Amino acid sequence: MPKCSRFFSSHVLILLYLFHVHVENTISEEMRSTVGIGLVLDMNSTFGTMVNMCMDMAVSDFYQAHPNHITRLQLHKKDAKSVLDANVAVLELINAEEVCGIFAPHGSEQEAFAAAIGETVRLPIISFTARSSSVSYKDNRYFVSTTPDEAVQSHALAAICQKFEWPEVVILYEDDTEYGNNFVSRTINVFHDAGIEVPYKTSIATSANDSHILKELKMLKKKKTRVFLVHAVPALGSRLFDIASNAGMMKEGYAWVVTDSLSIFLDSVDFSARDSMDGVLGIRPYLFASKKLKSFQERWKRNMLLNNTTSGSITEVNIHGLWAYDAVTALAIAIENIRRVNSSLLDVNGDKNRTDNRGLRISVLGQMLLSEVSNTKFRGLAGDFELVDGKLKASAFEIFNIIGNGERKLGFWTLERGIIRELNSSFVEPTNSVSTNELKNVLWPGNSVMRPKGRAILETEDLRIGIPWKPGFKEFVNVVIDPTTNQTNVNGFCIDIFLAALKVLPLSINYEFRIYNDSKSSNWSYDSMLHKIPEEYDMVVADTTIWAPRAEYVDFSLPYSESGAVLVVKNKKPLNMWIFIKPLRWDLWLAIGVTSILLGLVLCILERRAIEPNGMTYWFPIAFLVFPERNRLSNNWSVFVLVCWLLMAFVLMQSFTANLSAILTVDQLEFDFSDDYYVGYHEGSFMKKFLTEQRHIRESRLRAYSSIEAFHDAMSRGSKKGGVDAVFDEIPYMKLFLIRYKSEYKIVGPTYTTGGMGFVSYTLRKLIS
Repeated sequence: MPKCSRFFSSHVLILLYLFHVHVENTISEEMRSTVGIGLVLDMNSTFGTMVNMCMDMAVSDFYQAHPNHITRLQLHKKDAKSVLDANVAVLELINAEEVCGIFAPHGSEQEAFAAAIGETVRLPIISFTARSSSVSYKDNRYFVSTTPDEAVQSHALAAICQKFEWPEVVILYEDDTEYGNNFVSRTINVFHDAGIEVPYKTSIATSANDSHILKELKMLKKKKTRVFLVHAVPALGSRLFDIASNAGMMKEGYAWVVTDSLSIFLDSVDFSARDSMDGVLGIRPYLFASKKLKSFQERWKRNMLLNNTTSGSITEVNIHGLWAYDAVTALAIAIENIRRVNSSLLDVNGDKNRTDNRGLRISVLGQMLLSEVSNTKFRGLAGDFELVDGKLKASAFEIFNIIGNGERKLGFWTLERGIIRELNSSFVEPTNSVSTNELKNVLWPGNSVMRPKGRAILETEDLRIGIPWKPGFKEFVNVVIDPTTNQTNVNGFCIDIFLAALKVLPLSINYEFRIYNDSKSSNWSYDSMLHKIPEEYDMVVADTTIWAPRAEYVDFSLPYSESGAVLVVKNKKPLNMWIFIKPLRWDLWLAIGVTSILLGLVLCILERRAIEPNGMTYWFPIAFLVFPERNRLSNNWSVFVLVCWLLMAFVLMQSFTANLSAILTVDQLEFDFSDDYYVGYHEGSFMKKFLTEQRHIRESRLRAYSSIEAFHDAMSRGSKKGGVDAVFDEIPYMKLFLIRYKSEYKIVGPTYTTGGMGFVSYTLRKLIS
């Protein structure tokens, strides 16, 4: 009996619960109010198909998650394929279907018309596509954009250009819409404030043929700027990069950046066009990969297949669809918060026929709806939804690198922190411990890892760099020609300096080494090589001295070596173990010895009564100096003789010390330019003119040599045997000479001023400027 009672009680409770739910649903259906929101869109377009599905899913998802809401948002859709269709649809939605808000049609003209109507009838106009619209929020309070302001993207682009130290940027944009003009105007202002110049901007119509685009690109190729910013839709952008690749503008030294007008739709770009975009940088709003977003993307694909609907070339839902989804969600939340939705609210004082003098129905609910939407905040699929001054508050931007048919994330940009490498899982705040202000490594066009410098010499042809072949001093310039392949390899100190300078220049230089004196003739000179500028060479990279007479026909760079010329002579008095006898001549040493013996005999005679004569008597003067306490004198004359000896010995010791010090520390070899000497100089250099014109040495006394070994051989033989007694050359060469042969030679005399070594070009001033 108890079991039956419990069974009966449970069934009664179940029946009561089902009755309660039925009554609640019946009451709820009766109490619910439907609010119409207009949607003007080209339903058959690729973009319209994607957005339409997203908005339908937004309505379904919201009320499935909130079944107890007493309001229901209903979309009133109008298909508009032209500007006229869109404007007519807006008027029909306001007067005939009495909507409380309208999703603005896509296009600047349509948005401007809808915004003006909305301001007149006090009806919110919501846009999920306007990024740089000409509609001013200050003059159109009822126009709301659920997308971030495109000026924020301009700041992100300026930060990227500053990061890579690009001083100039060329902008290529689509001129079919007002969006392109507004974007360019705002971006130029932002770049100017950041110190980045925009010397050229090129507008290209979407309908332009390939030959016209190629002509525009070739004109830009003739300019020195090598950084291009592309703001175009996929239909134009994909063609642009394919043509740029054929024009040779997708190689090393170039940099391309695309805005989100193209980067958002990259999934719709075909594979061949993606291949031509290899190395391009892109920027777009960052989407946090949440589970909710992933689930929505999967359901969107499934719904597209189930409904047998195609979105054209768009295979993935992009952020425009997510902005539309979040905009519908925000309106549904706002309508529910009002909780006073009724048809009488559409008219003033309940008069449904209340219109203005142009027959337009005026909305009472519009102002309330606008206020609620402006104060609505939530986490949507596209990120945090919050309106500031009628626009969606900007979040982070993602910076990525296109590599083949894929992408590689490089970092992020936020309005608060600028460029950072990582964002944390909370999406809004970056992680201080992980993020840095450095982007990941970039693969640039042409599979280059070197950062493009943003500028280049005009690409009429490669810069012709003259390099001399010479038999000696190859530490500075060394030319090696492979006899089998005829390939030229160039190295040396001057070449290393030149290549290092190219890396720090703010422009890219394409160059080609051309060998001067490739016949290896001995009858050549640096001056004859410089005279071939600019006919055969644009620039000479060699151990060329900066000299005033040469500056009359060529330009020099700043010197990169030590300046000055010195005289080197042979060290005829090398140091050895018998150096201590050098201060005094042999006859003086002999006189000292004889004098010591004679003084010993004199002292022996004078002191014969005090000491016993022996063999040490003759060394008495020296012994007295060494052992004065053991050598006492008894005769006054002996003292006189010894004092004289001591005075003479003191003079000799001082002279010995002075001479030995001079030998060890002071160069005693004085060289004078006289007819008895021949002077060697560097073959092909300016030293011959320098010695004859400024040092007034006869040309007949000068002999030219081309290498360190030749200098050494000539100095070893001397002037009498066909060599030279001195070499006059610049300090860098003489330092190598002295390092090779160390103490065999010395620098004597003063250092004569020269300009040092530098690069030479006829157009160097133009190149630097």
